[in-house]
Amino acid sequence: MLRVQAETYPPSLVEEEGALLSRINLTSSYCLAAKRGDELVAYLLAHGWSRQSPPQLGASLKDGVASEVLFVHDLAVSSSTRGLRVGEKLVARAFELAARDGLRSAELIAVKGAAGYWRRLGFAEGAASDQLREKLGTYGAGAQWMTCAIPPVG
Repeated sequence: MLRVQAETYPPSLVEEEGALLSRINLTSSYCLAAKRGDELVAYLLAHGWSRQSPPQLGASLKDGVASEVLFVHDLAVSSSTRGLRVGEKLVARAFELAARDGLRSAELIAVKGAAGYWRRLGFAEGAASDQLREKLGTYGAGAQWMTCAIPPVG
């Protein structure tokens, strides 16, 4: 996972192993991985979280936060797998799992010019409070707050 992250993100957005593992270990985790053989080629870190309250970049998370929305923290796809819609499939599966648990919307912070990708998956720029805009700044220049309705299952 650390290899795919380092390949995908600039050093300013690379997070420590402990922060990444804390998202996987949450009770409300919707984290997924894609492998080719024994090699991890993509991952999605997503979890239930409070509406319009994204965690700080690099923060280690603990249980106890209300799961009001699906927060998509990180989607990383290795260059060897790009163009195969692996990221789209991971997001669709996370939406399906979250919908089964009653979550009806998703939120994320688009970084590194990824807003166009997220728009193709149904996300749109959302209104952000001053406090939220301040937090967006810690995710790098041009970071955008985005939201999406999660379709019901079945």
